[in-house]
Amino acid sequence: MNTLPSIFVSHGAPTFAIEPGLAGAQLRALGKALGKPRAVLIVSPHWMTRGVEITATARPETIHDFGGFPRALYAIQYPAPGAPELGARAAQLLHSRGIAASLEERRGLDHGAWVPLLYLYPDADVPVVQASIPFDMDEAKAFELGRALAPLAEEYVLIVGSGSLTHNLYEFRMGQAQEEAYAAEFSAWIRQAVLDGDTERLVQALQRAPHAARAHPTTEHFLPLLVAAGAAATPTPATVLDGGIRHGVLAMESYVFGRHVPLDVEEAGHA
Repeated sequence: MNTLPSIFVSHGAPTFAIEPGLAGAQLRALGKALGKPRAVLIVSPHWMTRGVEITATARPETIHDFGGFPRALYAIQYPAPGAPELGARAAQLLHSRGIAASLEERRGLDHGAWVPLLYLYPDADVPVVQASIPFDMDEAKAFELGRALAPLAEEYVLIVGSGSLTHNLYEFRMGQAQEEAYAAEFSAWIRQAVLDGDTERLVQALQRAPHAARAHPTTEHFLPLLVAAGAAATPTPATVLDGGIRHGVLAMESYVFGRHVPLDVEEAGHA
């Protein structure tokens, strides 16, 4: 079997689950283009722990870890099976690289996991394992986490980092009506680094990119991008999924590391 690429997905606000827009159509097309992997291992910023934890749940529940949104969101279920053996394999790989990891046998899938998977694999028929982000993880450690998980791609496991290319919650909650230029400028800088395969630049992005402190007042939604970049067998070629900017400040751009994937968005939209 061919080695799979790795993916970074901007999952935006929880309402992305019912308002797909361009980003949802692109993720749906990406899932069709890649085909079904043996399983998915996804890293979400909505599960933060003291060290890396990995789900070993046979039937993970759908966690609605948000409040104040439309009632339709709380009715959504994503009943994908778990993969406890994959969780154990992932923990083994981390231990072999000196990264402490433990298994969690009760944890379900939070919205950082199930919202993008609704589009990638809408039938919920691909087993899913979720990994947490440690509270003390920095950019270099996030990249190394991806490097440690990289052998899973050769075992036909799709590694997904789910976060947000920009994530200023204060501005989001203020209900920005117009697109803020800084979000586009930060996104363009990151996109060029991705297309250039410049992983060193990506790891240093929160120090070097324009408007980085405003785009990410905290780092947890950027770190999954570095996990995905680290997990790729090769950083290029890369595929950009430009999902635009929602709510004025949430860049919905996503990336495929290690493969150029032609997307038939129109066909996927009619499926």
